[in-house]
Amino acid sequence: MTPKKKVTFDDIAKYTNFSKTTISRYFNNPDSLTLENQQIISDALVKLDYKENKVARILASGKTEFIGIIVPNLYLRYYSDMLDQILSTYETFGYKFLVFISNGNEESERRYIQELLSYQIEGMIILSHTIPSEELAGLQIPIVAIEREDRRVCSVNTDNYMGAVQATSLLARHKCDVLIHINTPTPEERPAYGRIKGFQDFCEEHHFPHRVIIEELGSTHEISQRQMLRILSEIEKDYPNQKKGIFVSSDTYANVLLNLLFRRYGTLPDDYLIIGFDNSPVSEEAVIPISTIGQQIEKLAYEAVGLLVEQMNERKKRKPVPLNEPIHKMITPILIRRETTEGFIE
Repeated sequence: MTPKKKVTFDDIAKYTNFSKTTISRYFNNPDSLTLENQQIISDALVKLDYKENKVARILASGKTEFIGIIVPNLYLRYYSDMLDQILSTYETFGYKFLVFISNGNEESERRYIQELLSYQIEGMIILSHTIPSEELAGLQIPIVAIEREDRRVCSVNTDNYMGAVQATSLLARHKCDVLIHINTPTPEERPAYGRIKGFQDFCEEHHFPHRVIIEELGSTHEISQRQMLRILSEIEKDYPNQKKGIFVSSDTYANVLLNLLFRRYGTLPDDYLIIGFDNSPVSEEAVIPISTIGQQIEKLAYEAVGLLVEQMNERKKRKPVPLNEPIHKMITPILIRRETTEGFIE
């Protein structure tokens, strides 16, 4: 069987009686054509059974329709959920994604960024924390950060401070004797520091006995379990016979703590209340569903890609207007009460 001949711009031009330049404008700058002419060309593509050659289009326009993404790890369910939601925006925005996992290695991350730039990505979404925003801003491509230091680049973040106040207030209303926050070392310029600050401010303002435990909790289950077991032993030694309200910085770590308590007692003891952060699937799938502060991950992802696309589209204009300063969007968190604070629910 003779292979079917590929339809070219020349074929479309002859069919529509337009020039090849006009056909090219339809693909690369459709708004420069009237709606009537756009419709004529669109109908012709259907009738001619045109299959777009993406490689040829990239070579002709220099626009790859690729966005680069760098995430620090996929151990924390927040990152895997966020990546899933970002990738799902393809149906809305039409951009494809190239993803690298940095594992907190600064030099590897710089190498990955150069690799992404060599693919002529049009923009980048950064969730990792290793490279300062000032350096990222110097890359001369649109960048949106999510939950990381963002002084010099656009960002979309959850209101972590509000989320911490919601979590701490819930534990306080349950009349805990002591409130405890467990977190990893977090610089003040990072949005997630708001979880520490919100907890401390609430406790101090309302004169609640409290404690902040800052430890490296690891990016593997083995390390997290070992670290959390040590923290749990310390808590049990220091606060015997006291009702303990524990706000953990992520659902992943909250689930590790819950599993350790289950192994020790066969249940969640009455003197422990636990609330996590993120509303990742692990919080609902845990042996006892975990109360949590819900980051609206779907909305965060959509807003991040949308903000990036706005910048990329502006750069494609004949006279682009650069941003005078970075845009920072804040998404409100949602308190989700489940059984680790509300007791067993039938």
